[in-house]
Amino acid sequence: MSALQTLAAGVHGSLGSIGYGLAAIGPGVGVGIIFGNGTQALARQPEAAGLIRANQILGFAFCEALALIGLVMPFVYGT
Repeated sequence: MSALQTLAAGVHGSLGSIGYGLAAIGPGVGVGIIFGNGTQALARQPEAAGLIRANQILGFAFCEALALIGLVMPFVYGT
């Protein structure tokens, strides 16, 4: 058994957690982009605040839904 196989066998139980940790980076970046650009849009056009906030909340909900799906998948497909 090679050293790589031994290492892979040692972390077998936590691969789902590692995968979720890496997958959580995407929604985190997405939320940052949404609120960063929303703040810029509010600064440029304050009269459109209602529409901008509605779009921000919708985008935030989609990003967080991806994060929650990523949290559940290791439990669904785990061995």
